[in-house]
Amino acid sequence: MSESRLLGPADVRALAGRLGLRPTKTLGQNFVIDPNTVRRIVRAAGVRDRDVVVEVGPGLGSLTLALLPVARLVVAIEVDPVLAAALPHTVAERAGGYADRLRVVQADASRIASVPGPPPTTLVANLPYNVAVPVLLHLLDSLNSLRGGLVMVQTEVADRLTARPGGRTYGAPSAKVAWYAEVGRAGPVPRSVFWPVPGVDSSLVTFTRRPPPPTSAGRREVFSVIDAAFGQRRKTLRAALAGWAGSPARAEQTLRAAGIDPAARGESLDIAAFARLAEHGE
Repeated sequence: MSESRLLGPADVRALAGRLGLRPTKTLGQNFVIDPNTVRRIVRAAGVRDRDVVVEVGPGLGSLTLALLPVARLVVAIEVDPVLAAALPHTVAERAGGYADRLRVVQADASRIASVPGPPPTTLVANLPYNVAVPVLLHLLDSLNSLRGGLVMVQTEVADRLTARPGGRTYGAPSAKVAWYAEVGRAGPVPRSVFWPVPGVDSSLVTFTRRPPPPTSAGRREVFSVIDAAFGQRRKTLRAALAGWAGSPARAEQTLRAAGIDPAARGESLDIAAFARLAEHGE
């Protein structure tokens, strides 16, 4: 089968010009223009020939063209109707032998409840900086068949997603993603590989699905505790959870029942501790 011809800097600019496209900050449109970077992303994601890949925000197709030769199927979710309509043509021109492996869904990834075709196994995406965390959490919740994947996000977001309890950057995103998966870093991405060049650094984050901690509480209840605990970071859990529990005294009672020091702060708790709290608060 013929090779997929990846997009370089001149290709990206020419394609954008043909589409009359001016990248917008609103949609977080910073397109990858370096073929070596997309090859690196695909390798780090560990995509195999039996994987059904969900790609969020394929844009002009830089990453899509690298995914198609190694995946069983790529479901590309693009919110921009112009880009969604153009992607099949780009694939036909540059990777025609793999065109039957592409499905394009014109939709907002933060709102989808499912994707067409066989159950997706892997998420690989360059997520817009302003919606990276909610999109990742939504997809992990909505697409239960996802076993793992890799996302490229702003380095500050990567710091939060991969932080461990007790760390300075550990917060609600760290705890919530831990409900679904084990996360790790796969290295930085220089600004120079994007067009236009963003004003922030990027990093690669990998994740592997795992079961949530054993608990009788549901995800919503656990996430409610997490939001309350980090809503007032400088306060003790006794004070921060007063509204959630009904009063400081009730919060202390629940904390002690869950085996947690009422004077501790939210950043000291792992996801299992938040789950115990939610369970005792039922």
